[in-house]
Amino acid sequence: MKRDLRMLLAAGMLGLGLSAADAALAEKSGGILKMYSPDSPASMSIHEEATVFAEGPMMGVFNNLVIFDQHAKQNSLDSVVPDLATSWSWSEDGTEITFPLREGVLWHDGRPFTAADVRCTWDLLIGRSREAFRVNPRKSWYRNLEEVTTNGDYEVTFRLKRPQPAFLTSLASGFSPIYPCHVSPRDMRQHPVGTGPFKFVAFKPNEFVKVTRNPDYWKKDRPLLDGIEYTIIKNLSTAVLALVSGKFDLTFPYSLTVPLLRDVKSQMPQAICEMGPVGLNRNLIVNRDVPPFDNPDLRRAMALSLDRQSFIDILTEGEGDIGGVMQPPPAGLWGMPPEILQTVPGYGTDVRQNRADARQLLHRLGYGPDNRLKIKVTVRDLPYLRDPAVLLIDQLKEVYIDGQLETIDTTNWFPN
Repeated sequence: MKRDLRMLLAAGMLGLGLSAADAALAEKSGGILKMYSPDSPASMSIHEEATVFAEGPMMGVFNNLVIFDQHAKQNSLDSVVPDLATSWSWSEDGTEITFPLREGVLWHDGRPFTAADVRCTWDLLIGRSREAFRVNPRKSWYRNLEEVTTNGDYEVTFRLKRPQPAFLTSLASGFSPIYPCHVSPRDMRQHPVGTGPFKFVAFKPNEFVKVTRNPDYWKKDRPLLDGIEYTIIKNLSTAVLALVSGKFDLTFPYSLTVPLLRDVKSQMPQAICEMGPVGLNRNLIVNRDVPPFDNPDLRRAMALSLDRQSFIDILTEGEGDIGGVMQPPPAGLWGMPPEILQTVPGYGTDVRQNRADARQLLHRLGYGPDNRLKIKVTVRDLPYLRDPAVLLIDQLKEVYIDGQLETIDTTNWFPN
């Protein structure tokens, strides 16, 4: 679990920060926020993208029914607040959740937002619409959703197959915006229309994404910015040099390294640098439906081969935590406590014994020094993802598994 490193260039605001403590609480409007993005998405359609590279720039173009309170440092059911919905209520059996909706909200093209737009969005997500997304990364999120029904123009009900108390957190995700019924999924890929504080301006693959202030936003005092410009720079060192030179105001979350953080601190004492607990997970994902990975002993051996602490020591110079599928405590609410996590195969601290056990499992499956298992390790072609893949390949060699690195561009990652 890599800790999130963020940097904010304060050079243009330094005088204000030093002038008066009272002024620090006053919000000022205007200006274009400039930042970089480490990669180029395939489209601008959040619902058809599997990474933050479209979600981040486009979240301000849209609204959700509900969102996580942006002032709360930790997401939870208790931090979910209304957005396009004004409230919500559950049925007694926990299988229906009903949302009254805001009235008077307009899409960026001037059309009114109604309950039909909510129903249309989830009909697309669960595959019940006449139209379809080109790819649908989050269809599996809604396997428990039976249907969405409307009661007039300003009320919707989500009916579930069985109770699911955490369903609300899926709706609050940045990957759950409301789409307009009257705009086709095809058009949303390149010219998205939302109800959010910013309007889409332009997307040029591998170059930039630009959004501008929505003067008709339903929150009358927002947004404060005139616009946001994202410049796509895949080389992180180049991006940080641009930050130091004053080209950017903000870095992109999750992409920085500890050495780069130190570089900025030494070259820019006026920069605000924060290392927070919101992290980037490194996961080994195995297709267990395909032989030989359908054998649980093989998957167990792969898990036993890993020295997780070495990933943290090498990639982030010790800044990170070992976790399971869920973010570990205290930053995460649902992650396993360390004493329980260490009982999971591959999470024990005796790496030498773990690998000895892995080799025994592979011997029983017919593998050994003279019959090594050859696999392909596929990873998105980004520096901070390639590096852990190289470490993974090196560690798998300890248990008779030879991995070949295959890098894939972000635009093709999810379809592949």
